[in-house]
Amino acid sequence: MEQVLEVCSTNTNTNTTMTTFDDILVEAGEFGRCQKRIFALLCMVSMPWAGVYVGIVFQGYTPDHWCRDSAVVEMRQGCGWSLADSRRLTVPLVNSSGVLQQSSCEQYEVDWNSTSLTCDAQELNLSKTPRTACKDGWEYDYEGRQSFVTEFDLVCSDAWLVDMFQATLNIGFLIGSIAIGYLADRFGRKMSFLMSNLLNGIAGILVAVAPNYVSLLVFRMLYGFGVKGGWVAGYVLITEIVGVEFRRTVGVIYQMFFSVGILILPLLAYFITDWRWLQVVITIPYILFLSYYWFIPESPRWLLSQNKNARAVQITEAMAKENKMTLSKNIETLTDDNADSNTASFMDLIRTPKMRKHTFILSYNWFTSAVVYQGLIMRLGILGGNVYIDFLISGLVEFPAAFLILFTIERIGRRIPFASANIVAGASCFITAFIPDSMFWFKTVVACIGRLGITMTFEMVVFVNTELYPTFVRNLGVSVCSTLCDVGGIVAPFLLYRLAVIWLELPLIIFGSLAFLAGGLVLLLPETRGVPLPDTIEDIEFPERAKEKAMLRNQQMTNLLPNNNVSTNKDPATV
Repeated sequence: MEQVLEVCSTNTNTNTTMTTFDDILVEAGEFGRCQKRIFALLCMVSMPWAGVYVGIVFQGYTPDHWCRDSAVVEMRQGCGWSLADSRRLTVPLVNSSGVLQQSSCEQYEVDWNSTSLTCDAQELNLSKTPRTACKDGWEYDYEGRQSFVTEFDLVCSDAWLVDMFQATLNIGFLIGSIAIGYLADRFGRKMSFLMSNLLNGIAGILVAVAPNYVSLLVFRMLYGFGVKGGWVAGYVLITEIVGVEFRRTVGVIYQMFFSVGILILPLLAYFITDWRWLQVVITIPYILFLSYYWFIPESPRWLLSQNKNARAVQITEAMAKENKMTLSKNIETLTDDNADSNTASFMDLIRTPKMRKHTFILSYNWFTSAVVYQGLIMRLGILGGNVYIDFLISGLVEFPAAFLILFTIERIGRRIPFASANIVAGASCFITAFIPDSMFWFKTVVACIGRLGITMTFEMVVFVNTELYPTFVRNLGVSVCSTLCDVGGIVAPFLLYRLAVIWLELPLIIFGSLAFLAGGLVLLLPETRGVPLPDTIEDIEFPERAKEKAMLRNQQMTNLLPNNNVSTNKDPATV
């Protein structure tokens, strides 16, 4: 009798098994019209981020400059001298890397008001004249354009303040990604996304109207606080509403729109000559994104993790309706395995062995990706050339990376392409370091191959990060690990320029070492190809149990749907 009761109890539990969101997503459509619409809207978020992240190249451009001497300027205007003539009378020649160049920070110490300066004075030989630091500011050869460097005279002894413009942005990234990541796990992806964009719109306009450089830095940090956190919230939202087979596609394309932004930015900067107006144009999209309140839903996965099942069912039904799919009665038992553990904390990321390993490896890869990625971009920039063309090239190099990822990760998996991209980047750095300068184009091509590899790494670390954390802590996990990206962004210019003083190629050796180590560590991560998103920490620590649970769910769904209840609203004869 006890055995019969046990069998009956087992059958009852089987038939009343709760249905997970992955099960219902198959019925509602894993990447239907609804998800495509939301995905297209969220991809737009990546484009202005390019302007925020690398806009300093144009907004903070430091043109050729030299000391201003009011008396010489007056004579130039009266005598019709060229800039070259007046500059020769103002500044001396200095030795720069073995080449004599006109100084940018010194001038001849001459009181032109007490001399008989005439229009023939450009023939004077002033090489023996004493020198002094610039007294009347600087003149800039910038063809009618204006950056904040030329507006606030951030050159010579104040040149380091330009670095603070980017450093404060990364500080904002660092704080904002953690804070908004936490808020997104507590109050929802959608709300955090919208609040981030509200902050972006306000802070972006404040940057454009900043009256002085100190206030500019403060507003810039606030700007960074919202920009990255909102971008990550959007990424996690779209990842959570599509099926397993489409996660990698939406993840890569979402990031690829950053490269689209890189292509658009130089065009904007070419036609918008004032850095303040360029800042306004970069900020306007964030204001427009507030309209997404009416066009994107909250993540049903997050709602389930917060025990808000009714709202999750409502949104899922709306998705199915837009996708022209019909849901079975299983929607009534929709639940989340992790509903009782809805409070995310940093300790969840390091408390258990595998979660701790994932957090360390992913954090290091975020750091390495930022250092090598930015380092190689800055290195290409100092080679000279047209800054607008250089930007277009740097953006175009990133597109093959996206297509390589899409081609390989479902055929080979995540781990091998991820590790290989790091190793290719590292090898390219090492090879570039030992190619002689006389082979300029070959050296540039190899460096671009390194850029291709590290771009693949940068794009892969994001979606691999989301696949290795359970739902209730996923957004916080991505945000915490990606903070090392911001640390890398701060470190990269110091590694490049400081170490280059010792040996020009030394930074490449460091970049190569970092990338090689990152590639080796990636091999210690589990493969996530075709694996459902984990719902609990137990799914991470005991993946075999998670697989068994998924197989049991599939078997139960088959038993519960003997007549193929999953259908569309279309006439079967026309399908």
